[in-house]
Amino acid sequence: MHIAFLTPEYPHPKILHSAGIGTSIRNLVVELAKQHLTVTVFVYSQDSNEVFQENGIVIHKIAYKKYRILSWYHYRKQIQNYINNVVKATKIDVIEAPDWTGITAFMKFDCPLLIRLHGTDAYFCHLEGRKQKLKNYFFEKRALKSANYITSVSAFTAQETKKIFNIKTTIKVIHNGIDLNLFENTKDTLSFGEGQEALASWGEDILYFGSIIRKKGILELAEIFNEVIKQKPTAKLTLLGKDVIDIVENKSTLMLFMSKLSSVAKQNVIHIPHVPYKEVEMHIAKTNVIVLPSFAEAFPMTWLEAMAMGKALVTSNIGWASELMIDGETGFMENPKNHIEYASKIIQLLENEDLNLLFGRNAKKHIEAGFSQEIICGQNIEYFKSIIQVK
Repeated sequence: MHIAFLTPEYPHPKILHSAGIGTSIRNLVVELAKQHLTVTVFVYSQDSNEVFQENGIVIHKIAYKKYRILSWYHYRKQIQNYINNVVKATKIDVIEAPDWTGITAFMKFDCPLLIRLHGTDAYFCHLEGRKQKLKNYFFEKRALKSANYITSVSAFTAQETKKIFNIKTTIKVIHNGIDLNLFENTKDTLSFGEGQEALASWGEDILYFGSIIRKKGILELAEIFNEVIKQKPTAKLTLLGKDVIDIVENKSTLMLFMSKLSSVAKQNVIHIPHVPYKEVEMHIAKTNVIVLPSFAEAFPMTWLEAMAMGKALVTSNIGWASELMIDGETGFMENPKNHIEYASKIIQLLENEDLNLLFGRNAKKHIEAGFSQEIICGQNIEYFKSIIQVK
């Protein structure tokens, strides 16, 4: 089989940028290559045209080109024609593209098109209760309606997307997976009764990692941390991620976050804007409690990464959460708007080391049992085979 991916992002030094979608695509691509499938990645809106290989994966950078009129249409046709030439030359069986802003609207490929739902702009606007740009809705709906197949990284995202766009066709759910070898906690905090060394390492460190943005509950986290500080005045909160201009107030989200903190809480917050991807693992490993109070996700890689490293989480309890978390076993789930209740769960995990470690062990086992990249890749391969058989 030869599977191709069309994406605006992919983790590689030669690629302009990458985030959660790029990470989830790369996780799958790498595992498909390990399973001896032929894999090609097309990355659009780049600064130059280039074709290169990495570990047997062929990557095409497609430079953005601005046209005098209707750039959105002509650039799509440029991408389409470029890919169809490669389809013909290398016998690509299936092309996968993400749903975000409907890049494949008005494209027609010479092989089946599969769209994977990571969360459309319409989906996130719906979850956040804000108005979407009409053009984005139009492109996303057109892309989804013209796709031959649709899959989704969570059942919740599939259900909501079907309602938003009035989709009648079946959507196959295949969750995101994670390479357990990349997120392995080497710090000795995963087993009980390990003596004074483990106890000595215990502290009151709390970590949030991800974009500093409203939809991920960061403004609620400020109020939550105020409540934590009232009972644990020495607790430390680290924010690891890029600051984003707030879509509502058009100001730095980090600035809005800091403005909500009490004077005491403000002294105990550290912001680290960016670290290399591999260093994220180090920050997760040395933290006692991970807090991820997001309002809008599809199936978040940050949750998978923290759980794979055997960390107890306090997350939101919205939609997709129950497809990954087990409340009271792998951590706690709570509505981020319930500041006092959310804070109390953080405090429980700071004060009760045995419970914290138990949740972390359960989280790691849960990921190993159902969300390892090997398991998820196998599900994808079977799905790709079913598409090719009816081609």
